[in-house]
Amino acid sequence: MTKENIRPAKLVDSVQPQWYACYTRSRSEKITETQLLQAGIECYLPLIRTRRKWSDRLKWVDIPLIRSYIFVRVSQDNFTRVLSADSVVRFITFENKAVPIPDNQIETIRLLLNQGAELEVVSKRFEPGDKVVVQAGPFLGLQGELVQYRGKHKVLIRLGEMNECLLVTLPLELLMRDY
Repeated sequence: MTKENIRPAKLVDSVQPQWYACYTRSRSEKITETQLLQAGIECYLPLIRTRRKWSDRLKWVDIPLIRSYIFVRVSQDNFTRVLSADSVVRFITFENKAVPIPDNQIETIRLLLNQGAELEVVSKRFEPGDKVVVQAGPFLGLQGELVQYRGKHKVLIRLGEMNECLLVTLPLELLMRDY
């Protein structure tokens, strides 16, 4: 679906600004963020610091947590400015309407990144596991599902609106079953 195929009048129908996910051109997330900020659009690009190896050196680089996605906070009055950015492909939609993302999900991502949690995004779908809640530490109250992944115990937080998952490494002593 191209920008021309989207019916902008029906895309965002909220009067109040809400968070939405937008799909960007491949490897254009940082450029998209710059374009949107220059257009006066509130946006959030979650980045993680990782070490990359080149043939002659190792270097720390900031890469997007979720490839080809950026979050924008817009209403029906200003969402068309998002589509005017060259590197924005489209809003993430369901039945021709942009899918709003609850504020608490954006805040959870910010909290996890600010606390320096070991994060990775996985597209692999897991079978539902034990629901858990963090009982202590900086993630107190965080809820998710416990899974076994690559030999480590991690808490899986599903972000249903984006159809993506976040894995967070936490000591099992901090977890309790959530019934």
